Amino acid sequence: MDQLQAMRVFTRIVELGSFTRAADDLSLPRATLTHTIKRLEARLGAHLLQRTTRSVRPTRDGEMYYGHCVRLLADLDEVEADFREAAIQPKGRIRVDVPGTLARHLLVPALPAFFARYPQIELDIGTSDRFVDLVQEGVDCVLRSGELGDSSMVARRVATLEQITVASAAYVKKHGMPETLAALQEGHVAVNWASPNTRRSTPLEFRVGRKLREVIMPSQVTVNGADAYLACCEAGLGIAQFPRYRIGPALARGDLRELLPAFPPPVLPLNVLYLRQRQQPLRLRVFIDWLAERLKDIR
Repeated sequence: MDQLQAMRVFTRIVELGSFTRAADDLSLPRATLTHTIKRLEARLGAHLLQRTTRSVRPTRDGEMYYGHCVRLLADLDEVEADFREAAIQPKGRIRVDVPGTLARHLLVPALPAFFARYPQIELDIGTSDRFVDLVQEGVDCVLRSGELGDSSMVARRVATLEQITVASAAYVKKHGMPETLAALQEGHVAVNWASPNTRRSTPLEFRVGRKLREVIMPSQVTVNGADAYLACCEAGLGIAQFPRYRIGPALARGDLRELLPAFPPPVLPLNVLYLRQRQQPLRLRVFIDWLAERLKDIR
C-alpha cells in the first residue's frame, strides 16, 4: 500500500475511532489496516494511535500528523477533481439518512429517474428521525425537516413545506369543528408528537397574523414516529399537524378534514446537511443538486 493510501487509511481510522469501522468503510480487511498503520508508524518513527478496548484515539504525534494528512489529501483531491470532473461520470457509494416518511413519499419514487441519469452511483439509504453523527457513522448527508440548531455542518435548504391542521372525519363528527383557537381548549384533544431525540412533547403551532402562537392541548396518546402520528390522527384520537404533501390523498378522500385554515401552522423547512469540506465529492454534489431539483416544488 502506497504512502497516500496509508494516509487515507490513517485519517479514516481517526475519524471513525475504530479499525473495524474504518475497514468496513474502506472495504478493506481489518488486518490490512493494522499492517498499514504499523508500517506507517515505523516509517515515521512515531506512535500515532492509542488503542483501548473500546476505541482508538490519536496520540499527540498522531493529532499533528492527522492535521497534515487532512490538508494534503484535500489539496490532492481538489487538484485531481479539477481534471477529472469534466470528463467522468459521477460514481461511487453515497450513504444518506432520510426520515422514513420523506423517503417513502418523496425520495424513493423518484430514484428510477436519478439512476437513469447517474447509473454509476450507488445509494445506501438509512431511514430515521434520530440524530446522526456523520463522521462516526460514515454518513455523507442527511435530509431533515424543521428548524436547525447550532451545527458545524453545512445546511442547504431544498424545500419549504406547507403544513395544515387536521382531524379525522370521525373526530369532527364526535367533537365538532373548532372555529377559533380558543375553541381548542373546549373539549378537544390532540395527538401529541414527541421529539425522537429529546422525548419532549411539542405544542401545536398556529400563525396569527405575523405572530406564532403555541397551543398546548390535552392528549391521551403521545408518539415519536411519523407513521404512528398519522395513524392515531386517522383513528380519531385527536388533532394533529402535517405537511400537506403527506396527507393529500386522505384529504381528497374526506378521511381527514382541515381545521382552522385561517390560522395555518408555520411552514416547515427541509434541509440537506453535510460536512464542511474543501472539496466535496462529485457524486455527493450531484446527489444534493438532484435533491434540490426534485423537492423544490413540493408543498
